[in-house]
Amino acid sequence: RFYEKVQVLHQDPEASVDNPLLAFSLIKRLHSDWLNIIYSDEATGNAQALHAGLREVEQELPGAEDLDGAARALMRLQDVYALSVKGLANGVFQRSGTDHPPLYSPGRRVSLSADDCFHVGKVAYDTGDYYHSIAWLEEAVSLFRLSYGNWNPEDRSSLEDALDHLAFSYFMAGNISHALSLSREFLHYDPSNERVTRNVAKYEKLLEMGTGGAGGASRGCHGPPQPLSDPAPYVFLCPLSSQPAPERLLQLGCSYETNSSPYLLLQPAKKEMIRIRPYVALYHDFISDAEAETIKWLAGPWLQRSVVASGEKQQKAEYRISQSAWLKDTADPVVRALDQRIAAITGLDLRPPYAEYLQVVNYGLGGHYEPHFDHATSRKSPLYRMKSGNRIATVMIYLSAVEAGGSTAFIYANFSVPVVKNAALFWWNLRRNGNGDGDTLHAGCPVLAGDKWVANKWIHEHGQEFRRPCGADPWD
Repeated sequence: RFYEKVQVLHQDPEASVDNPLLAFSLIKRLHSDWLNIIYSDEATGNAQALHAGLREVEQELPGAEDLDGAARALMRLQDVYALSVKGLANGVFQRSGTDHPPLYSPGRRVSLSADDCFHVGKVAYDTGDYYHSIAWLEEAVSLFRLSYGNWNPEDRSSLEDALDHLAFSYFMAGNISHALSLSREFLHYDPSNERVTRNVAKYEKLLEMGTGGAGGASRGCHGPPQPLSDPAPYVFLCPLSSQPAPERLLQLGCSYETNSSPYLLLQPAKKEMIRIRPYVALYHDFISDAEAETIKWLAGPWLQRSVVASGEKQQKAEYRISQSAWLKDTADPVVRALDQRIAAITGLDLRPPYAEYLQVVNYGLGGHYEPHFDHATSRKSPLYRMKSGNRIATVMIYLSAVEAGGSTAFIYANFSVPVVKNAALFWWNLRRNGNGDGDTLHAGCPVLAGDKWVANKWIHEHGQEFRRPCGADPWD
């Protein structure tokens, strides 16, 4: 049964892991569903062969961290793009409470099972995030009710599990009456459960007293519910296109640029001015398809979870979900040619140590980077270890297209730039007087559908003294 299910999924020409729901179900199938089949009672007759087959590939399979990360990615997409959980469970990327067309329409609709929804809700539940756990566990309960009595061997959870977790989530959120109702439903299926029986008595007593709180109910060791903070400001820019404000249209435009560089005389750069302040320009067709594929191929074996600067150290962080690798200009002639092209359009010196190696980044399922500056805001930053000053400019090259999401949102400047395949986005991080430009605070919006690849080139202050002279005007 399981093999036939998997075979159908893999033979479907419309199926693509660009769809985050399909990516999540694939990770879950490899991490837990397959194991449940192997260790099920039905598999005992072939246990030795099944276990041997698993051991051969076990090290290459997704781990618990991958599956939980995929669940958190679905919740991130739910928040940033205001998606309906019920719609997501049905494979529809529709905003909650709207009649607008879906943000993304995959070639093949992929629905989530009750167990899938339970796992997403459980990840939120285990971190005390009852806002998300309620939404996803509600959907799990609804789906389990529809199929009650039909046991699926690859499922790890059941209607009773979903009711138990959902009741406690409502209790922690302060809705005692609904927690009581769900607990009574649980006892209908499992009347001998003493813990839930005690919870029902506690809920009834709290309702009689007219008070609430998490003092007596038991579900395990959990802290109080986390307050639901307002969405990050970049959330409101992610679904929007980067249309400039009408009063600024006269200052913006498209042009062929040589930047006084012999390198660009025969093939000028296609420059589109996105904003004047902060200075942001988009260079179309900056890299070819073949060059982009080469860069991704070179970086692929070296990709690791991206880190961020934290004080004097670098560490992984939940606010940056991606994988990255660094390429020297000696790695391949394509990398060297890219450096020459960047030097030509910017007019800056990229020779070591005036610029960092090319950083290649892959943003997969729900990959994002919350608001940040590229330049250092503290002299203790690891960026100063290069002894070539702060990051004066950023060039970000889009190596792939995405079907939905993934925009670069400039928070204080209040605009976003969608992913344009093979284009390069350029902006100055520092003003001419050397101070950081606060308007360059930016974020990488979560990838709703697709596989986003970018290459970043960060250029430092030193070596640019005569290429971008200092200025006395603090706003210049």
